[in-house]
Amino acid sequence: MPNRMPLRHFLQFKDLSRDELNHVFARSAWIKAQFKAYQRYWPLQDRTLVMIFEKASTRTRLSFEAGMQQLGGTAIYLNTRDSQLGRGEPVEDAAQVISRMSDLVMIRTFEQDIIDRFARNSRVPVVNGLTNEYHPCQILADIYTYIEHRGSIQGKTVAWIGDSNNVCNTWLQAAEVLDFNVHVSTPPGYEVEPERAGLYGTDHFEQFADPMDAARDADLVTTDVWTSMGFEAENEERLRDFADWQVDGEMMKAAKADALFMHCLPAHRGEEVAAEVIDGAQSVVWDEAENRLHVQKALMEFLLLGRL
Repeated sequence: MPNRMPLRHFLQFKDLSRDELNHVFARSAWIKAQFKAYQRYWPLQDRTLVMIFEKASTRTRLSFEAGMQQLGGTAIYLNTRDSQLGRGEPVEDAAQVISRMSDLVMIRTFEQDIIDRFARNSRVPVVNGLTNEYHPCQILADIYTYIEHRGSIQGKTVAWIGDSNNVCNTWLQAAEVLDFNVHVSTPPGYEVEPERAGLYGTDHFEQFADPMDAARDADLVTTDVWTSMGFEAENEERLRDFADWQVDGEMMKAAKADALFMHCLPAHRGEEVAAEVIDGAQSVVWDEAENRLHVQKALMEFLLLGRL
């Protein structure tokens, strides 16, 4: 049966409204409960997801591929090195063809402009699996994980410690949509660029020179690797610049007593996070990683079938 839903994409976190996100979180809980009870739920039977990867991945590929199969559909993996996209086929042409042969497309690539151009020429929903600028599916999982453990994130404070990268940018967008606060602390020269982050206001965002100040009284402390994909040439310089921005036990003590710790993984213990933190009682990184699977299933259901 053809898809009669209005065409929607998930290219940035703010592409969904607060009400729609709350629906996705509620569906995530229900879908996860079915999964845990070994109850078959196949709303996307005979639907096809095409996954296009220009950047390496573990969690993104596994969570989308397994998720689509668990919803009764099929997932097809394309690497740009092994397709005409890697040989110079225009993104617009690829979008026209791929979207005529599938029901949903997930892209993990470099510049946001690539996925924007693909979406403008696609006949089916397009999901951002990660770009240099944003990582909306990760923050969808992170916020759902917070909700599971602590309830609503509205009015809470998230401390971001480290590089103002794509994950940080997406936290800032999420704060505006869902009405919570983000305290960001980066080394000098790595500060948030509001335009790049897609921010239109600063009511939910504050920068701190001292990471301890950013973490003080936070409900959630989170970080990422100091050297993101594409910046490997800067690794030695970044190790020096970020040396005082490790999330350690002392920093977690500055946060609220029941604060959670998150990391999108992979993690480098002894660099951006101390082993005592990521392996400690306040860490929810494994729940966070698993929840990529469940929130993405809810997202795909919503984009293809609407509210159920």
